[in-house]
Amino acid sequence: MNTQTKLAIVAIVIVIPLTSIAVYSTNSNQQYTSIDNSKLQVISSFNPLHEFSQIVGQDKVDVRLLVPVGVEPHDWEPTIKDVQEIQKSDLIIINGIGFENWVDNLAENNYQGIIIDTSDGILINNLDQENTTDPHIWLNPVYAKKQVQNIALAFSNNDSKNGEFYYANAAQYGEKLDLLDFKIRTELSDCNNDFIAFHDAFSYFADEYNLNQHTIIPSSNSHGEVTAKTLENVISKARELNIKVIFSEESVNTKTSQIIANEIGGKVLVLSPLEIVSDGDYISKMNQNLENLKEALC
Repeated sequence: MNTQTKLAIVAIVIVIPLTSIAVYSTNSNQQYTSIDNSKLQVISSFNPLHEFSQIVGQDKVDVRLLVPVGVEPHDWEPTIKDVQEIQKSDLIIINGIGFENWVDNLAENNYQGIIIDTSDGILINNLDQENTTDPHIWLNPVYAKKQVQNIALAFSNNDSKNGEFYYANAAQYGEKLDLLDFKIRTELSDCNNDFIAFHDAFSYFADEYNLNQHTIIPSSNSHGEVTAKTLENVISKARELNIKVIFSEESVNTKTSQIIANEIGGKVLVLSPLEIVSDGDYISKMNQNLENLKEALC
């Protein structure tokens, strides 16, 4: 590793924690629309659960997004105004698996609604020997379909007169997710298996499609610490596996991935965890991920 690269690594180690602070900030200007009490009142914690809830509920449900688009949801905490809006909801749609830490405090605020954990019925991955769990189930289309079904069940249980409507919408969207699953499975079937993601977000995706996820950040939080030793290990792993594409994400500084790519004579592409996406829907963004994976592996 040359002197220029070593200096760049030191700079990255210093800069990354500073740049991460801005991502965690809550948008205090989050706007909420007026409430139509004739409809089921639903709060969705973040994208893509918000998209799933809108698809299932359509015009029968009033769905509001809690974590604003463009804000990193991992460590987001609700403001007083957010809590007031939560209190008005009948249901809160969450990912579960510890992704929404703020949920544990709702009981203290006398929340009277129902919390819908969309991870119900999904086998959860442990990332390490300390049983750190991976919450990124939505990145596996098979599990995303289960989340959609769980949302439909919750809506039907709390608005039975529109139950068939919710189930029909979930089934229709489920067919689209089945096609996405088939496309990914088919187009990656004859490709290499090893890829380097920015952080531990793709374990469910990798398991589903027989891939091996390696990461720059050994954590399910994309703003974990990057050390010089970590980067040296990743560079060594990339060379060992003849990997030429290093993945980054929309919400992180690409300099980290670029340093590794420069060392191995490779390039940087985006592999999106879809947590703070502001453009495109779930299926289109997953197709973009697929195209970048094909460039890296096929």
